Amino acid sequence: MANAPITQDVMTIPRKLPEGPMNLVGLTRDAMRDALIAQGTPEKQAKMRVGQIWQWIYQWGVRDFALMTNLSKTYRAELAETFVIEIPEVVSKQVSTDGTRKWLVRIAGGHEVEVVYIPEDSRGTLCISSQVGCTLTCSFCHTGTQKLVRNLTAGEIVGQVMMARDDLEEWPTPGDRNVETRLLSNIVLMGMGEPLYNFVNVRDAMKIAMDAEGIQLSRRRITLSTSGVVPEIARTAEEIGCQLAVSFHATTDEVRDTLVPINKRWNIETLLDALRAYPKVSNSERITFEYVMLHGVNDSDEDAHRLVRLIEGIPAKINLIPFNEWPGAPYTRSSNNRIRAFSEIVYQAGYASPVRKPRGEDIMAACGQLKSATERARKSRKQIEADAGL
Repeated sequence: MANAPITQDVMTIPRKLPEGPMNLVGLTRDAMRDALIAQGTPEKQAKMRVGQIWQWIYQWGVRDFALMTNLSKTYRAELAETFVIEIPEVVSKQVSTDGTRKWLVRIAGGHEVEVVYIPEDSRGTLCISSQVGCTLTCSFCHTGTQKLVRNLTAGEIVGQVMMARDDLEEWPTPGDRNVETRLLSNIVLMGMGEPLYNFVNVRDAMKIAMDAEGIQLSRRRITLSTSGVVPEIARTAEEIGCQLAVSFHATTDEVRDTLVPINKRWNIETLLDALRAYPKVSNSERITFEYVMLHGVNDSDEDAHRLVRLIEGIPAKINLIPFNEWPGAPYTRSSNNRIRAFSEIVYQAGYASPVRKPRGEDIMAACGQLKSATERARKSRKQIEADAGL
């Protein structure tokens, strides 16, 4: 059990910036201002120009400088010579019987990542990716069986949100009032990758998503999910301030070392100490503990009681996730009765313990099932168990 690697030995492909015009998507306001000044925009006008261009790109979804009618024709032509407004390209789209949408999108270098949209009665949640592949080797996760290729840029991260708004036809028309009942109302960084191993790009992308003159999602509608990269948790509270979810999944270090091998670097006690400070710093209401229900591994009554003792004093909700099986998975899903019994113990202790209804299973879009189509190698059950140290 102790041999599971904390991270895979990976060689990330060096980022060679594409030649040609610079993409404005993903630049912070300051970076866009610097780029405009370098292009020839007078310094005194630069801040105003950033505000105008920003609104066209992020509030109205416009990708063509020629349509930015509050800029002079000459200036629009100059911008078009120096810059582009580009987002990831949709390769394929699948729609589940329950309305869940899954897109495969291509980014620079020909790599592909998956993005999932889950519609519900009161909201619509977009699950976005922060890396191509994943450096973690969580043994129950299909995404974790492929190697990390590279981090996504801020533009590729926020570009997933823009792509989904395109597909949902949800860009408002200039002049119209902003409507609160959005199809895309929430973002979760729960797709491929560990967001806190790509902190700067994730932060910059989420600041764009939260910007009051752009996509305008409040920080309470953005949830970042981490496996427990402890040094970056306090930084997330200070520099992003969004909601936090933690892939917890076990109540002893022995079991968590196997399920979430990063636990060998930052164990349960260290992680919980960091989480206790988070709601105070970020003004976050509560932390979500993600807990995948694995038959005979982490689903006993003792586990439920231990979980309640561990999180004492942390404003929390526990999301119980029935394991989404995938080809070659070394685990099986806990029974409905077992999940209900576990949930009841947590609930009686005073914590919300909803059981997540699997969505998009028929298109492999459920939690832990995302895997880039470019990663063709299907590992055997034995290989996966060996990688996981089982």
